[in-house]
Amino acid sequence: MEGAAVRLLRGSALVRRNFLTCLSSWKTPPRVLKSSQPETQLNISSDRLSCAPLQTFTDEEMMMKSTVKKFAQEQIAPLVSTMDENSKMETSIIQGLFQNGVGSFCLSEAGAGSDPFALKTRADKKGNYYVINGSKMWVSNAEYAGIFLVMANVDPTRGYKGITCFIVDRDTEGLHIGRAENKMGIRASSTCPVTFENVKVPEANVLGQVGLGYKYAMSGLNIGRIGIAAQMLGLAQGCFDYTIPYLKERIQFGKRLFDFQGIQHQVAQVATQLEAIRLLTYNAARLSEAGRPCVKEASMAKYYASEVAGLTTSKCVEWMGGVGYTKDYPVEKYFRDAKIGTIYEGASNIQLNIIAKHIGKEY
Repeated sequence: MEGAAVRLLRGSALVRRNFLTCLSSWKTPPRVLKSSQPETQLNISSDRLSCAPLQTFTDEEMMMKSTVKKFAQEQIAPLVSTMDENSKMETSIIQGLFQNGVGSFCLSEAGAGSDPFALKTRADKKGNYYVINGSKMWVSNAEYAGIFLVMANVDPTRGYKGITCFIVDRDTEGLHIGRAENKMGIRASSTCPVTFENVKVPEANVLGQVGLGYKYAMSGLNIGRIGIAAQMLGLAQGCFDYTIPYLKERIQFGKRLFDFQGIQHQVAQVATQLEAIRLLTYNAARLSEAGRPCVKEASMAKYYASEVAGLTTSKCVEWMGGVGYTKDYPVEKYFRDAKIGTIYEGASNIQLNIIAKHIGKEY
């Protein structure tokens, strides 16, 4: 038998197929993503690993987590329903969250959404000051902001390299804040258009260097996406945590909803997805904290967390049935709030573009 097997293997060498060069042989080590290669080798001792799991926190991080949780439960939670209904954030919450004041980021325009560098807002140099003209849309917290970081082009002939960031005070003449949008979700956070009509800004109010606004904007968005991933993770986890006890109490056909295998499988799938986005988000945050490149990882975390938040909240509404569809319970609000995750700080398709671009460079 052994001789026959050897002859068969030798004979198979005569059969040739025109495979792509990248599909050379299983004996050849596969190409590895640059980002997947560890920066340093793990120091493995006989009893433990030297590196902690992603979900391990420092004492300072645990203290911060505890403080935020306490503030959310004691100060925010009792007012959530009222703020959502009134589409207005309570003053006490603003003061508690933003002790040093609120600032707003003005980038998007009617013709510059997913393509932010197509912005038309101008900043013309006049002696030792600039005159800004244009309008911005979807400006978060505009109603409460004391200052605005405004992206305007000082030299349109240079394209995006003319984009510059300006610090503009709320009370500057010519700055007008429009009516807040009547949004589907995150209703307490005001989102308004902001118009600039011959707004004079001192040269000293240029943030950073002239012409580097596009770099500052992209840097802010890249890091901000980790924050959106964390937002979507917390939202989805909160909805899940609220719904599971209901499934373990609600009786139908003589047993708890949680005891039906069909429900159990759905719950298991959602729980696995939640854990996946938690690790994606923590990894991106750790990379950023360590000063390592994380553009792709931030986009992955933001993209997948937004998708999972939408799926999770939708499932929770379904699992709770009719009551889940009413405003008497919070899951419908989670469902409404989740949708924005796939839109702002770069829509899901933009995140996929970024991820694919980086993968193309890594191989």
